[in-house]
Amino acid sequence: QVQLEESGGDFVQPGGSLRLSCVASGNMFESLVMNWYRRTPGKQREFVARIGTFGVTGYGDSAQGRFTISRDSAKNAAYLQMNDLRPEDTAIYYCNAHRNGLNRQYWGQGTQVIVSA
Repeated sequence: QVQLEESGGDFVQPGGSLRLSCVASGNMFESLVMNWYRRTPGKQREFVARIGTFGVTGYGDSAQGRFTISRDSAKNAAYLQMNDLRPEDTAIYYCNAHRNGLNRQYWGQGTQVIVSA
């Protein structure tokens, strides 16, 4: 069983930055593919960023060029650095994890990001 806990969400002005953290419990953190998704009421869940077991990253269109995902095996953590935030980035951000080739998904409880003047 893997438990994920996000933190770092806040109220921020347009153009500002936030760094979200996701700490994973349990063993075998290096076997996990780590992802960030976000969800806004009335919209489908949106893929934001992914980092694989070998550190290969991928980004959704909304995150490309502004957000950076990283991981730290010593801390069992994944991070999402968000720069140049826009009002449309307002959402609950969720950490997600799975293992390559397996269907089991793990989700955090979410952390709220509000971008507004």
